[in-house]
Amino acid sequence: MFVDEVIIKVKAGNGGDGCTAFRREKYVPDGGPFGGNGGRGASIIFKTDLGLRTLLDLRYQKLIRAPKGCNGEGKNRNGKKADDVIIKVPVGTTVKDMDTGLIIADLTKENDSAIIAQGGRGGRGNTAFATASNPAPNFSEHGEPGEERTLKVELRLLADVGFVGMPSVGKSTILSKISASKPKIAAYHFTTLNPNLGVVKTIDGRTFVAADLPGLIKGASLGEGLGDKFLKHIQRTRVIAHIIDMSGQEGRNPIDDYEIINKELRDFDEKLMKKPQVIIANKMDLEGSKENLRKFKEKYGLMVYETSAITSTGLEDALVAIADVLDKEEEKPLFEDESFESHVLYKFKKETPFTITRDNDIYVVKGKEVEKLFKMTKFTDEGAVRFARKLRQMGIDEKLLEMGAKYGDRVQIMDLIFEFKE
Repeated sequence: MFVDEVIIKVKAGNGGDGCTAFRREKYVPDGGPFGGNGGRGASIIFKTDLGLRTLLDLRYQKLIRAPKGCNGEGKNRNGKKADDVIIKVPVGTTVKDMDTGLIIADLTKENDSAIIAQGGRGGRGNTAFATASNPAPNFSEHGEPGEERTLKVELRLLADVGFVGMPSVGKSTILSKISASKPKIAAYHFTTLNPNLGVVKTIDGRTFVAADLPGLIKGASLGEGLGDKFLKHIQRTRVIAHIIDMSGQEGRNPIDDYEIINKELRDFDEKLMKKPQVIIANKMDLEGSKENLRKFKEKYGLMVYETSAITSTGLEDALVAIADVLDKEEEKPLFEDESFESHVLYKFKKETPFTITRDNDIYVVKGKEVEKLFKMTKFTDEGAVRFARKLRQMGIDEKLLEMGAKYGDRVQIMDLIFEFKE
């Protein structure tokens, strides 16, 4: 089964909890704090595997959860880091965060990898909080929560050339003639339900990878037929081979077919129209093809390669022409503004650290940093004092006063409700 799009949730491992312990040994007076740090939680990493051609393995994994780091222990023993979870995906996989709409990774090379969800750091033990003014702190931290995301994972096939055209124009037949690929061929529309790849070798020894994509129809970019499901696979190709049934035997006009397909490409992604096209007039062995080709050339004045897939006539010339264009066309990244590695496309923008809203008589504080601080705090006496101090340093107390909060007003952070004290 060919699966090229899945939506999954990932949850990286939380960091292990820090330990609160003290050194109590004979002949060691005032031993001091002795609690170790927790270990880092496991990250979730996507890594490409040339042996995979589909996202089928991810289809049935609705949630991928990574293990937590080990807790710290007494005698300053730090917890063990959890082993990262590595998920194998096909080359050409793109990962998008559904909440932010940003691209996390675009994996286009063998053994390419990217951290999809970062594991949380381990919580600090009380030894880490010792200072000159507080040499024996009686608190430690919970581990940092691991990242949690809802992802859209898409596969965009890696091919040099994409065969596009209306249904039944001969794309699959041509691919079967020029490569070892064996796509399904039949005398009805939408025979091809999944993209097919084939390695092509020209008469002068050059090679390239061609993708036969399911037939497009009017409205394909809006989801009609099988269109928008497979148009994305054209985005990675360097050259578009536009195959037209020049005989018009399906009751269609070749000129209309050419304009409809180009419109669908343009509507789906304007950048597709910047890709070079090689126009192939197929079924030239049938009656009416010569006259239709003459009208087509008169209207557009384009170079057209005449072929007959059934008899293999003209295919070699068309392949050489495609190879010539490929030699001149440089490979361009699918996504723009790449700054570092090919799979690191965007950095998340710095968010506002918190927001405060009023729900009846309760001030509700939200924000990733605030919620992370809450989850990592152990609410012992000293831990609660440190939590309050951190909130004040973040400017939450000041903001509450600006909003009119008074002594004794209730403030909520996640499921904790407490009284405001100036």
